[in-house]
Amino acid sequence: MHCQLTSLNTKLFCSCPSSYRGKPPNSNTCPVCLGLPGALPVLNKDAVIAATKVALALGSKISPRTLFYRKQYFYPDLSKGFQISQYDKAGGIPFAVGGQVTLRLDGEKTVKLRRIQLEEDPARLVHVDDDGKEVSLVDYNRSGTALVEIVTEPDISSPKEARFFLQKVQSILEHLEVTDSSLEGSMRCDANVSLGGGPRVEVKNISSFKDVERALNFELLRLSVTSDRSRRVTRRWDEAKKVTEEMRVKEEEQDYRYFPEADLPYVACTEDLIEAARKTMPELPDARRLRLQKQYGLRSYDAAVLVMDKGLADFFEEAAIHYKDHVNLGHWITTEVLRRLNYYEIPAQECKLRPSALAELLAMVDRGEITAKLAKLMLWDLVKSGGSPSALAKRARLKRIGDRDRLSIIVKKVLESDPKLLEDALRNDRAINFVTGKVLEETEGMGDPKIVYEIVTEQLEAWRRELKEAA
Repeated sequence: MHCQLTSLNTKLFCSCPSSYRGKPPNSNTCPVCLGLPGALPVLNKDAVIAATKVALALGSKISPRTLFYRKQYFYPDLSKGFQISQYDKAGGIPFAVGGQVTLRLDGEKTVKLRRIQLEEDPARLVHVDDDGKEVSLVDYNRSGTALVEIVTEPDISSPKEARFFLQKVQSILEHLEVTDSSLEGSMRCDANVSLGGGPRVEVKNISSFKDVERALNFELLRLSVTSDRSRRVTRRWDEAKKVTEEMRVKEEEQDYRYFPEADLPYVACTEDLIEAARKTMPELPDARRLRLQKQYGLRSYDAAVLVMDKGLADFFEEAAIHYKDHVNLGHWITTEVLRRLNYYEIPAQECKLRPSALAELLAMVDRGEITAKLAKLMLWDLVKSGGSPSALAKRARLKRIGDRDRLSIIVKKVLESDPKLLEDALRNDRAINFVTGKVLEETEGMGDPKIVYEIVTEQLEAWRRELKEAA
Protein backbone atom coordinates (compact mmCIF):
# COMPACT_ATOMS: atom_id res chain seq x y z
CA MET A 1 0.00 0.00 0.00
CA HIS A 2 1.46 3.36 -1.08
CA CYS A 3 0.34 6.57 0.63
CA GLN A 4 1.42 10.03 -0.48
CA LEU A 5 2.38 12.36 2.36
CA THR A 6 0.22 15.15 0.99
CA SER A 7 0.60 17.24 4.16
CA LEU A 8 4.21 18.06 3.21
CA ASN A 9 5.03 21.36 1.54
CA THR A 10 7.84 19.95 -0.60
CA LYS A 11 8.85 16.67 -2.23
CA LEU A 12 10.95 13.99 -0.54
CA PHE A 13 14.39 14.91 -1.85
CA CYS A 14 14.05 18.40 -3.34
CA SER A 15 12.37 21.77 -2.73
CA CYS A 16 9.71 21.43 -5.45
CA PRO A 17 6.15 21.81 -4.07
CA SER A 18 4.52 18.49 -3.24
CA SER A 19 1.20 19.87 -4.53
CA TYR A 20 1.35 19.02 -8.24
CA ARG A 21 -2.27 18.39 -9.17
CA GLY A 22 -3.82 20.79 -11.66
CA LYS A 23 -0.49 22.21 -12.80
CA PRO A 24 0.67 22.21 -16.45
CA PRO A 25 2.59 19.02 -17.34
CA ASN A 26 6.28 19.00 -16.35
CA SER A 27 6.10 22.44 -14.73
CA ASN A 28 6.65 21.27 -11.14
CA THR A 29 10.16 19.89 -11.57
CA CYS A 30 13.84 20.53 -10.89
CA PRO A 31 17.13 18.74 -11.73
CA VAL A 32 16.70 16.44 -8.70
CA CYS A 33 13.21 15.10 -9.48
CA LEU A 34 14.09 14.95 -13.18
CA GLY A 35 17.14 12.82 -12.35
CA LEU A 36 19.61 15.05 -14.19
CA PRO A 37 23.32 14.17 -13.84
CA GLY A 38 25.03 15.82 -10.89
CA ALA A 39 21.82 16.68 -9.02
CA LEU A 40 21.99 15.48 -5.41
CA PRO A 41 19.01 14.55 -3.22
CA VAL A 42 18.46 16.13 0.22
CA LEU A 43 16.06 14.37 2.59
CA ASN A 44 12.95 16.27 3.73
CA LYS A 45 12.95 16.18 7.56
CA ASP A 46 9.19 16.69 7.71
CA ALA A 47 8.76 13.45 5.77
CA VAL A 48 10.72 11.61 8.48
CA ILE A 49 8.47 13.10 11.18
CA ALA A 50 5.32 12.15 9.24
CA ALA A 51 6.61 8.60 8.72
CA THR A 52 7.40 8.42 12.44
CA LYS A 53 3.77 9.24 13.27
CA VAL A 54 2.57 6.57 10.85
CA ALA A 55 4.85 3.98 12.45
CA LEU A 56 3.73 4.93 15.97
CA ALA A 57 0.05 4.76 14.98
CA LEU A 58 0.51 1.29 13.50
CA GLY A 59 2.53 -0.02 16.46
CA SER A 60 5.69 -0.53 14.42
CA LYS A 61 9.24 -0.51 15.79
CA ILE A 62 11.11 2.47 14.35
CA SER A 63 14.65 1.70 13.25
CA PRO A 64 17.17 3.92 15.08
CA ARG A 65 19.25 3.92 11.89
CA THR A 66 17.76 3.52 8.42
CA LEU A 67 19.20 3.50 4.91
CA PHE A 68 17.96 4.38 1.45
CA TYR A 69 18.51 1.98 -1.44
CA ARG A 70 18.28 2.23 -5.20
CA LYS A 71 15.57 0.04 -6.72
CA GLN A 72 16.60 -0.25 -10.35
CA TYR A 73 14.30 -0.89 -13.26
CA PHE A 74 13.71 0.69 -16.65
CA TYR A 75 10.39 2.38 -17.28
CA PRO A 76 9.43 5.78 -18.76
CA ASP A 77 8.28 7.12 -15.39
CA LEU A 78 11.80 6.73 -13.90
CA SER A 79 14.12 9.18 -15.61
CA LYS A 80 17.26 8.17 -13.70
CA GLY A 81 16.68 4.44 -14.12
CA PHE A 82 16.10 3.77 -10.42
CA GLN A 83 13.76 4.69 -7.60
CA ILE A 84 15.11 5.83 -4.23
CA SER A 85 13.41 3.47 -1.81
CA GLN A 86 14.33 1.25 1.14
CA TYR A 87 15.08 -2.44 1.51
CA ASP A 88 15.01 -5.03 4.28
CA LYS A 89 17.65 -7.46 2.99
CA ALA A 90 21.36 -7.43 2.14
CA GLY A 91 22.12 -4.93 4.88
CA GLY A 92 19.11 -2.76 4.12
CA ILE A 93 17.17 -1.28 7.03
CA PRO A 94 13.58 -0.10 6.44
CA PHE A 95 12.17 2.85 8.33
CA ALA A 96 10.14 0.64 10.68
CA VAL A 97 9.34 -3.04 11.11
CA GLY A 98 6.43 -4.95 12.59
CA GLY A 99 3.17 -3.47 13.75
CA GLN A 100 -0.41 -4.54 13.26
CA VAL A 101 -3.88 -3.39 12.28
CA THR A 102 -6.96 -4.78 14.01
CA LEU A 103 -10.11 -5.19 11.93
CA ARG A 104 -13.63 -5.47 13.34
CA LEU A 105 -15.11 -7.83 10.77
CA ASP A 106 -17.17 -10.81 11.97
CA GLY A 107 -15.17 -10.59 15.17
CA GLU A 108 -11.67 -9.18 15.49
CA LYS A 109 -8.94 -9.97 12.96
CA THR A 110 -5.32 -8.83 13.34
CA VAL A 111 -3.25 -8.17 10.23
CA LYS A 112 0.47 -8.04 11.00
CA LEU A 113 2.76 -5.64 9.16
CA ARG A 114 6.16 -6.56 7.76
CA ARG A 115 7.69 -3.13 7.27
CA ILE A 116 7.10 0.56 6.63
CA GLN A 117 9.41 2.47 4.33
CA LEU A 118 9.89 5.88 2.76
CA GLU A 119 10.33 6.23 -0.97
CA GLU A 120 9.81 8.63 -3.84
CA ASP A 121 6.85 8.52 -6.19
CA PRO A 122 7.70 8.00 -9.87
CA ALA A 123 6.37 10.21 -12.65
CA ARG A 124 2.89 9.73 -14.11
CA LEU A 125 2.10 8.21 -17.49
CA VAL A 126 -0.73 9.92 -19.37
CA HIS A 127 -2.40 7.97 -22.16
CA VAL A 128 -3.98 10.17 -24.85
CA ASP A 129 -5.43 9.79 -28.32
CA ASP A 130 -3.38 11.26 -31.18
CA ASP A 131 -5.20 11.08 -34.53
CA GLY A 132 -6.74 7.74 -33.68
CA LYS A 133 -3.60 6.30 -32.12
CA GLU A 134 -3.09 5.90 -28.40
CA VAL A 135 0.17 7.45 -27.26
CA SER A 136 1.71 7.60 -23.79
CA LEU A 137 3.17 10.84 -22.44
CA VAL A 138 5.14 11.34 -19.23
CA ASP A 139 4.32 14.05 -16.68
CA TYR A 140 7.12 14.49 -14.11
CA ASN A 141 5.16 16.81 -11.82
CA ARG A 142 4.53 13.89 -9.44
CA SER A 143 8.09 12.57 -9.58
CA GLY A 144 9.80 12.73 -6.19
CA THR A 145 6.65 13.16 -4.10
CA ALA A 146 7.06 11.49 -0.70
CA LEU A 147 5.45 8.07 -0.26
CA VAL A 148 5.05 5.79 2.72
CA GLU A 149 4.86 2.15 1.68
CA ILE A 150 3.17 -0.27 4.08
CA VAL A 151 3.85 -3.97 3.48
CA THR A 152 1.74 -6.60 5.25
CA GLU A 153 2.43 -10.17 6.20
CA PRO A 154 0.31 -12.73 4.30
CA ASP A 155 -2.46 -12.57 6.94
CA ILE A 156 -5.34 -11.36 4.77
CA SER A 157 -7.49 -14.31 3.75
CA SER A 158 -10.29 -12.77 1.66
CA PRO A 159 -10.92 -9.86 -0.73
CA LYS A 160 -13.37 -8.39 1.78
CA GLU A 161 -10.69 -8.39 4.48
CA ALA A 162 -8.33 -6.65 2.05
CA ARG A 163 -10.83 -3.83 1.49
CA PHE A 164 -11.49 -3.41 5.21
CA PHE A 165 -7.75 -3.35 5.93
CA LEU A 166 -7.16 -0.61 3.37
CA GLN A 167 -10.09 1.44 4.70
CA LYS A 168 -8.81 1.11 8.27
CA VAL A 169 -5.27 2.22 7.35
CA GLN A 170 -6.71 5.10 5.31
CA SER A 171 -8.73 6.19 8.35
CA ILE A 172 -5.63 6.08 10.57
CA LEU A 173 -3.59 8.17 8.13
CA GLU A 174 -6.42 10.68 7.73
CA HIS A 175 -6.67 11.09 11.50
CA LEU A 176 -2.90 11.62 11.59
CA GLU A 177 -3.46 14.32 8.93
CA VAL A 178 -0.46 13.15 6.92
CA THR A 179 -2.48 12.40 3.79
CA ASP A 180 -5.66 13.53 2.06
CA SER A 181 -7.31 10.46 0.58
CA SER A 182 -9.79 12.57 -1.40
CA LEU A 183 -6.96 13.59 -3.76
CA GLU A 184 -6.66 11.43 -6.88
CA GLY A 185 -3.84 8.90 -6.58
CA SER A 186 -2.94 9.79 -3.01
CA MET A 187 -3.50 6.20 -1.85
CA ARG A 188 -2.70 3.28 -4.14
CA CYS A 189 -2.50 -0.44 -3.70
CA ASP A 190 -0.77 -3.30 -5.48
CA ALA A 191 -2.64 -6.43 -4.45
CA ASN A 192 -0.89 -9.80 -4.30
CA VAL A 193 -2.86 -13.04 -4.33
CA SER A 194 -2.00 -16.73 -4.40
CA LEU A 195 -4.17 -19.84 -4.32
CA GLY A 196 -3.22 -22.91 -2.35
CA GLY A 197 0.28 -21.62 -1.64
CA GLY A 198 1.08 -21.25 -5.34
CA PRO A 199 3.09 -18.46 -6.99
CA ARG A 200 1.98 -14.90 -6.25
CA VAL A 201 0.09 -12.86 -8.80
CA GLU A 202 0.37 -9.08 -8.45
CA VAL A 203 -2.55 -6.93 -9.61
CA LYS A 204 -1.85 -3.29 -10.48
CA ASN A 205 -3.80 -0.28 -11.77
CA ILE A 206 -6.43 -0.47 -9.02
CA SER A 207 -7.97 2.94 -8.43
CA SER A 208 -10.26 2.33 -5.44
CA PHE A 209 -10.58 0.04 -2.45
CA LYS A 210 -13.84 -1.38 -3.79
CA ASP A 211 -11.99 -2.28 -6.98
CA VAL A 212 -9.34 -4.04 -4.87
CA GLU A 213 -12.08 -6.36 -3.63
CA ARG A 214 -13.47 -6.83 -7.14
CA ALA A 215 -10.04 -7.46 -8.68
CA LEU A 216 -9.10 -10.03 -6.03
CA ASN A 217 -12.44 -11.82 -6.39
CA PHE A 218 -11.92 -12.02 -10.15
CA GLU A 219 -8.33 -13.20 -9.78
CA LEU A 220 -9.26 -15.90 -7.28
CA LEU A 221 -11.93 -17.13 -9.68
CA ARG A 222 -9.49 -17.06 -12.60
CA LEU A 223 -6.84 -18.96 -10.65
CA SER A 224 -9.38 -21.58 -9.58
CA VAL A 225 -10.26 -22.48 -13.19
CA THR A 226 -6.95 -21.96 -15.02
CA SER A 227 -4.46 -24.76 -15.53
CA ASP A 228 -1.47 -22.39 -15.58
CA ARG A 229 -0.70 -21.47 -11.98
CA SER A 230 3.06 -21.98 -12.09
CA ARG A 231 4.09 -18.48 -13.21
CA ARG A 232 4.56 -15.35 -11.12
CA VAL A 233 2.91 -12.68 -13.22
CA THR A 234 1.85 -9.06 -12.95
CA ARG A 235 -1.65 -8.30 -14.16
CA ARG A 236 -3.56 -5.05 -14.54
CA TRP A 237 -7.15 -4.40 -13.49
CA ASP A 238 -9.38 -3.18 -16.31
CA GLU A 239 -11.98 -1.10 -14.50
CA ALA A 240 -14.31 -0.88 -17.50
CA LYS A 241 -14.33 -4.62 -18.25
CA LYS A 242 -14.03 -5.67 -14.58
CA VAL A 243 -11.31 -8.20 -15.44
CA THR A 244 -7.55 -8.54 -14.94
CA GLU A 245 -5.21 -8.73 -17.93
CA GLU A 246 -1.62 -9.96 -18.01
CA MET A 247 1.04 -7.24 -18.24
CA ARG A 248 4.32 -9.13 -17.82
CA VAL A 249 6.05 -11.95 -16.02
CA LYS A 250 6.62 -10.75 -12.46
CA GLU A 251 10.15 -9.71 -11.57
CA GLU A 252 12.11 -11.43 -8.82
CA GLU A 253 13.71 -9.27 -6.13
CA GLN A 254 17.19 -9.79 -7.58
CA ASP A 255 15.98 -8.28 -10.86
CA TYR A 256 15.80 -4.89 -9.14
CA ARG A 257 19.53 -5.00 -8.25
CA TYR A 258 19.08 -3.18 -4.95
CA PHE A 259 22.13 -1.43 -3.55
CA PRO A 260 22.66 1.49 -1.12
CA GLU A 261 22.00 5.04 -2.30
CA ALA A 262 25.49 6.55 -2.04
CA ASP A 263 24.24 10.14 -2.30
CA LEU A 264 22.24 9.90 0.95
CA PRO A 265 23.71 9.21 4.41
CA TYR A 266 21.95 6.97 6.89
CA VAL A 267 19.04 8.52 8.79
CA ALA A 268 19.15 8.51 12.59
CA CYS A 269 15.73 8.51 14.25
CA THR A 270 16.60 9.60 17.78
CA GLU A 271 14.47 9.05 20.86
CA ASP A 272 13.98 12.81 21.08
CA LEU A 273 12.55 12.91 17.55
CA ILE A 274 10.26 9.96 18.27
CA GLU A 275 9.02 11.46 21.55
CA ALA A 276 8.41 14.83 19.90
CA ALA A 277 6.31 13.09 17.24
CA ARG A 278 4.47 11.07 19.89
CA LYS A 279 3.44 14.23 21.76
CA THR A 280 1.75 15.62 18.65
CA MET A 281 -0.19 12.43 17.90
CA PRO A 282 -3.94 13.10 17.50
CA GLU A 283 -6.81 10.89 18.60
CA LEU A 284 -6.80 7.75 16.44
CA PRO A 285 -9.87 5.94 15.04
CA ASP A 286 -10.21 3.20 17.69
CA ALA A 287 -9.98 5.70 20.55
CA ARG A 288 -12.38 8.03 18.77
CA ARG A 289 -14.89 5.22 18.23
CA LEU A 290 -14.98 4.49 21.97
CA ARG A 291 -15.29 8.21 22.78
CA LEU A 292 -18.20 8.66 20.35
CA GLN A 293 -20.02 5.78 22.01
CA LYS A 294 -19.42 7.17 25.51
CA GLN A 295 -19.86 10.90 24.82
CA TYR A 296 -22.80 10.74 22.43
CA GLY A 297 -24.35 7.37 23.30
CA LEU A 298 -23.92 6.09 19.75
CA ARG A 299 -24.48 2.48 18.83
CA SER A 300 -21.27 0.52 18.30
CA TYR A 301 -22.02 0.03 14.60
CA ASP A 302 -22.70 3.72 13.91
CA ALA A 303 -19.54 4.82 15.75
CA ALA A 304 -17.44 2.29 13.82
CA VAL A 305 -18.83 3.46 10.47
CA LEU A 306 -18.19 7.12 11.32
CA VAL A 307 -14.53 6.71 12.29
CA MET A 308 -13.76 4.72 9.15
CA ASP A 309 -13.97 8.10 7.38
CA LYS A 310 -12.49 11.04 9.29
CA GLY A 311 -14.51 13.51 7.24
CA LEU A 312 -17.73 11.72 8.18
CA ALA A 313 -16.81 11.64 11.88
CA ASP A 314 -15.92 15.35 11.78
CA PHE A 315 -19.27 16.03 10.07
CA PHE A 316 -21.12 14.19 12.84
CA GLU A 317 -19.36 16.03 15.67
CA GLU A 318 -20.06 19.42 14.12
CA ALA A 319 -23.72 18.54 13.47
CA ALA A 320 -24.02 17.28 17.07
CA ILE A 321 -23.44 20.86 18.26
CA HIS A 322 -26.72 21.90 16.58
CA TYR A 323 -28.86 18.76 17.07
CA LYS A 324 -29.09 17.01 20.41
CA ASP A 325 -30.66 13.66 19.49
CA HIS A 326 -27.21 12.23 18.81
CA VAL A 327 -28.33 8.64 18.29
CA ASN A 328 -30.81 9.68 15.59
CA LEU A 329 -28.20 11.97 14.04
CA GLY A 330 -25.60 9.21 13.90
CA HIS A 331 -28.08 6.82 12.31
CA TRP A 332 -29.06 9.34 9.61
CA ILE A 333 -25.42 10.05 8.74
CA THR A 334 -24.34 6.40 8.57
CA THR A 335 -27.35 5.43 6.44
CA GLU A 336 -29.03 8.22 4.49
CA VAL A 337 -26.14 10.69 4.14
CA LEU A 338 -23.55 7.99 3.46
CA ARG A 339 -25.82 6.34 0.87
CA ARG A 340 -25.98 9.60 -1.10
CA LEU A 341 -22.25 10.28 -0.78
CA ASN A 342 -21.55 6.83 -2.22
CA TYR A 343 -24.09 7.33 -5.01
CA TYR A 344 -22.62 10.68 -6.07
CA GLU A 345 -19.06 9.42 -5.38
CA ILE A 346 -18.41 12.48 -3.21
CA PRO A 347 -15.99 12.31 -0.24
CA ALA A 348 -17.42 13.62 3.01
CA GLN A 349 -14.96 16.54 2.94
CA GLU A 350 -16.48 17.77 -0.34
CA CYS A 351 -20.14 17.27 0.59
CA LYS A 352 -22.21 20.40 -0.09
CA LEU A 353 -24.54 19.57 2.80
CA ARG A 354 -23.43 21.55 5.85
CA PRO A 355 -23.61 19.83 9.27
CA SER A 356 -25.86 22.63 10.54
CA ALA A 357 -28.19 22.09 7.57
CA LEU A 358 -28.60 18.40 8.41
CA ALA A 359 -29.38 19.41 11.99
CA GLU A 360 -32.02 21.83 10.66
CA LEU A 361 -33.52 19.12 8.43
CA LEU A 362 -33.87 16.65 11.32
CA ALA A 363 -35.34 19.36 13.55
CA MET A 364 -37.98 20.02 10.87
CA VAL A 365 -38.91 16.33 10.98
CA ASP A 366 -39.09 16.40 14.78
CA ARG A 367 -41.36 19.48 14.72
CA GLY A 368 -43.69 17.78 12.24
CA GLU A 369 -43.05 20.30 9.46
CA ILE A 370 -41.99 17.56 7.04
CA THR A 371 -42.16 13.78 7.08
CA ALA A 372 -39.07 11.58 7.35
CA LYS A 373 -39.88 10.36 3.83
CA LEU A 374 -39.75 13.91 2.50
CA ALA A 375 -36.55 14.62 4.43
CA LYS A 376 -34.89 11.68 2.71
CA LEU A 377 -36.09 12.99 -0.65
CA MET A 378 -34.74 16.47 0.09
CA LEU A 379 -31.43 15.01 1.21
CA TRP A 380 -30.56 13.99 -2.36
CA ASP A 381 -30.61 17.63 -3.42
CA LEU A 382 -28.95 18.94 -0.25
CA VAL A 383 -25.99 16.54 -0.45
CA LYS A 384 -25.40 17.36 -4.09
CA SER A 385 -26.12 21.10 -4.14
CA GLY A 386 -26.20 22.31 -0.53
CA GLY A 387 -28.48 25.08 0.65
CA SER A 388 -31.03 25.54 3.40
CA PRO A 389 -33.58 22.77 4.11
CA SER A 390 -36.30 25.27 5.05
CA ALA A 391 -35.68 27.29 1.87
CA LEU A 392 -35.77 24.10 -0.21
CA ALA A 393 -39.02 22.99 1.42
CA LYS A 394 -40.59 26.40 0.80
CA ARG A 395 -39.33 26.59 -2.78
CA ALA A 396 -40.59 23.10 -3.62
CA ARG A 397 -43.71 23.45 -1.45
CA LEU A 398 -42.65 20.43 0.53
CA LYS A 399 -43.62 21.53 4.02
CA ARG A 400 -46.05 19.25 5.77
CA ILE A 401 -49.62 20.51 6.00
CA GLY A 402 -50.54 20.70 9.67
CA ASP A 403 -53.34 23.30 9.43
CA ARG A 404 -56.46 21.53 10.76
CA ASP A 405 -58.87 23.85 8.95
CA ARG A 406 -57.17 23.23 5.62
CA LEU A 407 -56.99 19.49 6.20
CA SER A 408 -60.65 19.38 7.29
CA ILE A 409 -61.68 20.84 3.92
CA ILE A 410 -59.63 18.17 2.09
CA VAL A 411 -61.06 15.33 4.22
CA LYS A 412 -64.61 16.56 3.59
CA LYS A 413 -63.91 16.76 -0.15
CA VAL A 414 -62.57 13.18 -0.25
CA LEU A 415 -65.53 11.75 1.67
CA GLU A 416 -68.22 13.63 -0.27
CA SER A 417 -66.68 12.87 -3.68
CA ASP A 418 -66.85 9.10 -3.14
CA PRO A 419 -70.18 7.97 -1.62
CA LYS A 420 -69.14 4.30 -1.61
CA LEU A 421 -65.95 5.12 0.30
CA LEU A 422 -68.00 7.10 2.82
CA GLU A 423 -70.49 4.24 3.19
CA ASP A 424 -67.71 1.68 3.77
CA ALA A 425 -65.99 3.92 6.32
CA LEU A 426 -69.22 4.45 8.25
CA ARG A 427 -69.86 0.70 8.44
CA ASN A 428 -66.28 -0.47 9.10
CA ASP A 429 -63.83 1.35 11.39
CA ARG A 430 -60.93 -0.41 9.67
CA ALA A 431 -61.69 1.62 6.53
CA ILE A 432 -60.54 4.75 8.37
CA ASN A 433 -56.93 3.92 7.49
CA PHE A 434 -57.88 3.67 3.82
CA VAL A 435 -59.63 7.05 3.95
CA THR A 436 -56.58 8.56 5.66
CA GLY A 437 -54.42 7.21 2.84
CA LYS A 438 -56.72 8.76 0.21
CA VAL A 439 -56.49 12.14 1.96
CA LEU A 440 -52.69 11.93 2.11
CA GLU A 441 -52.69 11.17 -1.62
CA GLU A 442 -54.77 14.29 -2.15
CA THR A 443 -52.17 16.33 -0.23
CA GLU A 444 -49.35 14.65 -2.24
CA GLY A 445 -47.94 13.28 1.00
CA MET A 446 -47.74 16.70 2.63
CA GLY A 447 -50.50 16.17 5.18
CA ASP A 448 -49.65 15.26 8.75
CA PRO A 449 -50.86 11.62 9.02
CA LYS A 450 -51.72 11.90 12.72
CA ILE A 451 -53.84 15.02 12.27
CA VAL A 452 -55.51 13.61 9.13
CA TYR A 453 -56.46 10.42 11.01
CA GLU A 454 -57.99 12.47 13.84
CA ILE A 455 -60.01 14.64 11.42
CA VAL A 456 -61.25 11.60 9.46
CA THR A 457 -62.39 9.99 12.73
CA GLU A 458 -64.13 13.21 13.84
CA GLN A 459 -65.94 13.74 10.52
CA LEU A 460 -67.11 10.13 10.35
CA GLU A 461 -68.49 10.44 13.88
CA ALA A 462 -70.29 13.61 12.80
CA TRP A 463 -71.79 11.76 9.79
CA ARG A 464 -72.97 8.93 12.07
CA ARG A 465 -74.68 11.39 14.41
CA GLU A 466 -76.41 13.11 11.51
CA LEU A 467 -77.61 9.79 10.09
CA LYS A 468 -78.83 8.69 13.51
CA GLU A 469 -80.71 11.95 14.07
CA ALA A 470 -82.21 11.76 10.57
CA ALA A 471 -83.46 8.24 11.27
